[in-house]
Amino acid sequence: MLEIKEEEIKKILPYEGPSFDEVKKYLNKYNDEYIVIKCGGSVLDDKILFDNFINNISILHNLGFFPILVHGGGKRISKQLVVNGIKSIFINGLRVTDEKSINIVEKVLNIFNKEITKALRKKGCDSQTVSNRENNIINVIQENKELGYVGTPTHIDKSIIDNIVKEKKVPVISPLGIDKKNNVYNINADTAAGAIAKELNARRLIIMSDVEGVLDENKRLISEISTQEINELIDNKIITGGMIPKIKNCLDVANNGVKGVVIIDGRINHSILFELLSDKGSGTLIRK
Repeated sequence: MLEIKEEEIKKILPYEGPSFDEVKKYLNKYNDEYIVIKCGGSVLDDKILFDNFINNISILHNLGFFPILVHGGGKRISKQLVVNGIKSIFINGLRVTDEKSINIVEKVLNIFNKEITKALRKKGCDSQTVSNRENNIINVIQENKELGYVGTPTHIDKSIIDNIVKEKKVPVISPLGIDKKNNVYNINADTAAGAIAKELNARRLIIMSDVEGVLDENKRLISEISTQEINELIDNKIITGGMIPKIKNCLDVANNGVKGVVIIDGRINHSILFELLSDKGSGTLIRK
């Protein structure tokens, strides 16, 4: 963690974010520990939300944190597939990806990756692209034949991330991987972020999405929840549909070395800062 004077911290913090008195209590909580942040949904497609997100990552970096970004790009991929006359088919929330589709997916994600990197640099936050073409960190096997070029991570090259962070840069990671035959595979961004967080033994995995977090039977936000409580919500059909694989991925991560997994609403301004640097937090914290 950087040694920063109080006056400098006050200059870095946004007016609408957590107060200085709160922030200073949490600055040393994550000393020299990785925070993996997966970003997807509206945050990547809405310019105002995207700019807020980039600004928050820059703030974390300037405060001396070690954020590791993993991005999605599903909406952009869907649009580009439509342009190419390809209909998107999903099985259990995963996009069926044939040979023609994977070429489009790869191109879209890697262009997007460079846009995020460029946006961070404009904010004075040095960053580096991590992609299958330039410095692949994710080895995969095929999830199953029905899904085509959709991969399950088998190995994460931690050393590449470590080296980028040592250079005081933010790694920006595309959810793409390569198999033993050098074929490219699309990876669900939540799954990719989870695998990376586990390999890094990260302090936090933050999943930014278009939902508040985990809701109870009365549609109220649950601020903290355990594995047992989540399983009960699934059994009682309170957690349903596409939220089930997202939650199960979070549970897997929380039970494999990551101290806390948080689902937060990326549509709320400064939700990352409130989660990491305030008393009230943001979204739902998932523990063992």
